[in-house]
Amino acid sequence: MKIIETPIPDLLIIEPRVFADERGYFFESYNASNFKKYGLETNFVQDNESKSHRGVIRGLHYQLEPHSQTKLIRVIRGTVYDVAVDLRKGSPTFGQWYGLEVSAANKKQFYIPKGFAHGFSVLSEYAIFSYKCDNFYNPASERGIRYDDPAFGIDWKLSEAEAVVSEKDMILPFLADAEMNFSY
Repeated sequence: MKIIETPIPDLLIIEPRVFADERGYFFESYNASNFKKYGLETNFVQDNESKSHRGVIRGLHYQLEPHSQTKLIRVIRGTVYDVAVDLRKGSPTFGQWYGLEVSAANKKQFYIPKGFAHGFSVLSEYAIFSYKCDNFYNPASERGIRYDDPAFGIDWKLSEAEAVVSEKDMILPFLADAEMNFSY
């Protein structure tokens, strides 16, 4: 497994070691002892999976403390553009975002620690998106920020006409009005 640091502290790209031959491929998508070697001692308690068609944008979502979640994301089928935004007050990269293409083909994973908002756009015909969480879903602490907040200027790799956004995500506040309680 290869760990790649991003320009935002603690936000990591994970490239698993893939064994491929004429029969197909094999890789460990998660191994607690390997993660521990890299200082990533996360106790994942919940796995989630979603299927979305091209143009869908989900996010930017997070849960307030003490219910915040570290996530380990990957794509089982298709391609997404995955984005994380640093919401940790006191962080030198507060309000900055980082995005990368994650696909079934490249098998990259995105390790998103607590204190980040998260979202993705679907770039393929459809995508099956899977992620581990280290805390359970808590509806009362669920929050979000508008995907198109000009404070971020995120390029979701889709035209505005292609974007399919839920009504729930369309009414999320902008960063300036968002409730958050994370610290660096």
